[in-house]
Amino acid sequence: MRKHHLFISGLMSLLLACSQMPATAPIYPVGTDSDVDFAQLLWQQLNQEKLAGPNPKTVEPIIGAAPPHGWILEILKQSLTVNGHTGFVIVKRNYGDKGLTIAAVKEDRPRHLRSITVMYEREDGYDTENQNWFWVKYKPDGEIFRKSIAGKNVAVAGRFIKGKTVEGNGGCIYCHRSAGGGDYIFYPDIKKLNK
Repeated sequence: MRKHHLFISGLMSLLLACSQMPATAPIYPVGTDSDVDFAQLLWQQLNQEKLAGPNPKTVEPIIGAAPPHGWILEILKQSLTVNGHTGFVIVKRNYGDKGLTIAAVKEDRPRHLRSITVMYEREDGYDTENQNWFWVKYKPDGEIFRKSIAGKNVAVAGRFIKGKTVEGNGGCIYCHRSAGGGDYIFYPDIKKLNK
């Protein structure tokens, strides 16, 4: 239990630091038309594999308790082919706010589902310095979340956020870079599968 509290405490500190990143930091393009197009193809495959959509596979929920993810999470992982490329995908279904119980989620998952966050391993060369991860945050119906960045309304999809310097990174990349192990995955029991 103590390890869990230390992990959460460290993650909360990291998220606080991330939220204080200057809004004007220069960034690589994110949420572009091609990012959105790819995210839509990814959503179709997630539905086909029942990782998202109206009748998804279920796994045992866990207490996540780390924003921007839900208080309770379901984490699924597998290899997934999108647009001819097979990569590893991690899907986090994010449920509710502090105080929600695992029992309540199991009783009515659709009622408590807030978002679905996905990291998908793109082809070599997509973003080599960040393990080629593509990031996207969906609403339960598959619509892509949008966020105001430097005064622009941007889709939360792509290299989110990759600054032109290490200090300028924020969002998914900034947080997951601290996961340890060099794979951007916080849960040590999740290992990339062979393609």
